[in-house]
Amino acid sequence: MQIGVETAKAVDQRRVFVVDEDEVTRAALQFMLHDEIETHEMGTLNEAYARGTDWLVPDVLLLGVGMLKGQPSAAIGEIVARYPAIRILIVTGKEDEAAAIAGLKAGAHGALVKPLRIETVRQKVDTVLGRAGAAPLVQLGGL
Repeated sequence: MQIGVETAKAVDQRRVFVVDEDEVTRAALQFMLHDEIETHEMGTLNEAYARGTDWLVPDVLLLGVGMLKGQPSAAIGEIVARYPAIRILIVTGKEDEAAAIAGLKAGAHGALVKPLRIETVRQKVDTVLGRAGAAPLVQLGGL
């Protein structure tokens, strides 16, 4: 059952790749987004490149900050070279702020800062896709 999902978003043909070495973060982001947009989770950029073929090209990449450590410019540059129209959001905690900022300077389009909230994640993805804001969540029974 989809709660708080706009039909126009649920049938949108665009897709998100979640690439993070942290399996829990990947699963959480996939769960938060899958009702509104086609979402695929992977543990490495190489896995994303193998999946992101002509018929499954991502529109948004949610990139774990761990993928940037050491070479943020090279990582962002390689992603953009493979997917020129992609929008990149860095998923980070406050403890990795320096790496996230380096990724933003290298060309990422924004950041999702932990703790992740469903409303924030959906709204940020909608923003980078140029869609109207995220659908409000419906609270049932005072929850």
